[in-house]
Amino acid sequence: MHFDYTMAIGSFLVAVVVGLTGMGGGALMTPMLVTFFGVPPLAAVSSDLVAAAVMKPVGSFVHLRRGTVNLRLVAWLCAGSVPAAFCGVLIARALGTGEGVQSVIQKGLGIALLIAAAGLAVRGYLAMRDRAEGRTPETGRRTAAPGEPAATEMPSVAVRPVPTALVGAVGGLVVGITSVGSGSLIIVALLALYPALKANQLVGTDLVQAVPLVMSAALGHLLFGEFTLSVTVALLAGSIPGVYLGSRISSRAPGGLIRRALAFVLLASALKMFGVGNAQTVWALLAVLLLAPAFWMVLRVRCGLPPLPWTRTADSSADSSGRDPDRVAAQ
Repeated sequence: MHFDYTMAIGSFLVAVVVGLTGMGGGALMTPMLVTFFGVPPLAAVSSDLVAAAVMKPVGSFVHLRRGTVNLRLVAWLCAGSVPAAFCGVLIARALGTGEGVQSVIQKGLGIALLIAAAGLAVRGYLAMRDRAEGRTPETGRRTAAPGEPAATEMPSVAVRPVPTALVGAVGGLVVGITSVGSGSLIIVALLALYPALKANQLVGTDLVQAVPLVMSAALGHLLFGEFTLSVTVALLAGSIPGVYLGSRISSRAPGGLIRRALAFVLLASALKMFGVGNAQTVWALLAVLLLAPAFWMVLRVRCGLPPLPWTRTADSSADSSGRDPDRVAAQ
């Protein structure tokens, strides 16, 4: 078995990003395998999912210990996602293995990458909304103002079984075919179904339901996909230390900046999956660089925050050290 050291280094770099942000595993790993190492799309999906099945449980245990997981939501999501993920593998296999099928898988991967980039933007908006409402990122609780009683536990939500299972089914199908979506597509759909859920509840619930989802998809690819042992070994060799390192430094890294950079990379990868030329890709990315900050400032103002993190409105408060609390949270 040939071991590819450069692939292991690439997976290490991707895994550091995953450890820092909690997202980007399939959305970065699979395009990396296709674009830089020439792995066929279906083989890249198969090997990435098998590696992810080993890595996914790490983040979910953290959220389970912190109590930021809605287990009823997890159960209904898995009711749809686990069988759908296995069926997604069968659908991909039934399409065949020719160049036309690989092209379809590549286009599907591009769509999933766009959804992943949107998921990162939604996660950033949720964090900003929680800061504006005075909730701490660790607990999701509103910080009590002077003279107010202590904050209560995070509010529960009424689970809607059928829509939740359908969300899981759609997300599982996409993951089974493209390996992308467990950390982006489902979290966006959960936000639409349960707007009362706080950011850390969304992330925790999504991470825990992703474990059986990815394991189901990985099993399907082991049995029917184009699993390549040498690729998976290289991915695991790089991703295990990468995730550990990323998790260790996540508390010191500017998470907001990393998420923005990751969304930018996902958008660029999606355009390449669609076969967009280099010049058109550059112009599209430049347009995003120019328009996204203005749009983000509008959202900040609508949430009651100053347009820029380092400025304060006349009635905004600073902490005891005189620093803008929103800027501290953004860092």
